[in-house]
Amino acid sequence: MLKVLLKKQISEAFRNLFFDAKNNRLRTKGRLILWVAFFIFLSVGVLGGMFTFLAISLCGGLASVNMGWLYFVLMGGIAIVFGSFGSVFNTYSSLYLPKDNDLLLSMPIPARVIVISRLLNVYLLGAMYSALVLLPTMIVYWVTVGATAANIICGLLFFLIISVIVLVLSCLLGWVVARISLKLKNKSFVIVLISLLFVILYYYVYFKANELIRELIANAAVYGAEIKGSAYGVYLFGRVGEGDLPATAIFTAAAVLILVLMMLVLSRGFLKLATASGSVKKVRYTEKRAKLRTAFGALLAKEFAAFTSNPMYMLNCGLGTLLLPALGIYLLASGSSVPAILNMLLPDKPGCGALLLCTALMMLSTANNSAAPSISLEGKSIWIPQSLPVDAKTVLRAKAAVQLLLTEIPMLFAVICAAIALRMPLAETLLLCLVPLVYSAFSAMFCLFLGVRYPMLQWTSVMAAVKQGAAVAIALFGGWGVTALFAVPYLLFGYQLGLSLYLAIWAVVLAAAAVLLYRWLMTKGAAAFSRL
Repeated sequence: MLKVLLKKQISEAFRNLFFDAKNNRLRTKGRLILWVAFFIFLSVGVLGGMFTFLAISLCGGLASVNMGWLYFVLMGGIAIVFGSFGSVFNTYSSLYLPKDNDLLLSMPIPARVIVISRLLNVYLLGAMYSALVLLPTMIVYWVTVGATAANIICGLLFFLIISVIVLVLSCLLGWVVARISLKLKNKSFVIVLISLLFVILYYYVYFKANELIRELIANAAVYGAEIKGSAYGVYLFGRVGEGDLPATAIFTAAAVLILVLMMLVLSRGFLKLATASGSVKKVRYTEKRAKLRTAFGALLAKEFAAFTSNPMYMLNCGLGTLLLPALGIYLLASGSSVPAILNMLLPDKPGCGALLLCTALMMLSTANNSAAPSISLEGKSIWIPQSLPVDAKTVLRAKAAVQLLLTEIPMLFAVICAAIALRMPLAETLLLCLVPLVYSAFSAMFCLFLGVRYPMLQWTSVMAAVKQGAAVAIALFGGWGVTALFAVPYLLFGYQLGLSLYLAIWAVVLAAAAVLLYRWLMTKGAAAFSRL
């Protein structure tokens, strides 16, 4: 029974490899091989290569000054963080709040078997993430310093110790996430916030990595002395990787003890965790007057509710709402230095700084493409908006309005900040503000046009509709293509026309394209939507 349950857990964790959520069927053998090869390339090739480069950068310098233990402390810490955060959401969904608890508990299966199968699943995933860091770490150390029986055995035990630490941290963090999720009514904003913070932290560390490595190697003796004096346990932890047998025995025994205690705690409290439903407040009914909405207003509220209820939808199709104000604030903080630097790149082509800044605003707005998957997200419930006593064009207007509101308001703030930073003549300033705003309107119409032409209604996962649909892909790459078509001709020959005339031409072209797409949506597009 344990083997069957573990197989079920692992197949759920890697479901996207074997099942095509876009077409609602298992992948063919050929596609499965391609997906597995792609997964191996990303995990082993990209991530493993990145950590191998980091290990090579650290190992030589630290080992040369007899501080290999600090090398293992740093790489071990990275492995713990990477493994814990890589498996924490799997822990939350598979250990604490899975959807099949009621089904499994109704079967003649001991609770401890269910707990063990889920813990093994969490352990294997955490160990997989940690191995992407630790295998390059140990191999680079053995090649640089030399492989002996002691450091090979201790290195393997070092991996097992870290995998247990990752399991414990994943269970603790997963429990925290599960308890918070039971308290929150809308978890989407929290997931989006955590994801954005993780991305920001990742890029901050990525761009600071070289500087941090140089400083660490230059001051390794100072940092090492401080760690030995105030955190001797951390020093012993690093000595495990170097092959220190007493330190290895201490940490191995501690890991086994912690693992046994965690098993006892989870086994005894599993039923309480599995049946937890969160605190529900009693609400006294109070008679209220319902707000009357127009058909368009009700549909608009419905579309916004669909957007804000799904974190993947917000992250993949609404990131420009945050990026545009961020760019505007950066322009205000930097003053005229950004356009001055851009103009210095091409001093013989006047106005290139303002044009490139305008291109950047347009490029960031392409991150907002909520209208592209909005029709596909209706899925098998497409008959509901089709059967409502409203025109199909009203439904389409509501879907386009969501992207317009999400983009035009932050774009207006960003172009005002850009105008203040550039301090150009009035005509050029107005056109610089107008073109990105018109482009945002064109982008909304273009995305909805693609959504009508290329709907994907047979999906089984929202991720498939949001990330794998043809409409989303064409909207993203097509938007980049339009912005390139906007910038490149000016840099080649358009600067001879002058910035004002060039921007005016593009404002007219984009406005005309937006009007034509809107007319198509209100006529042929509405008819096509009714036939879906």
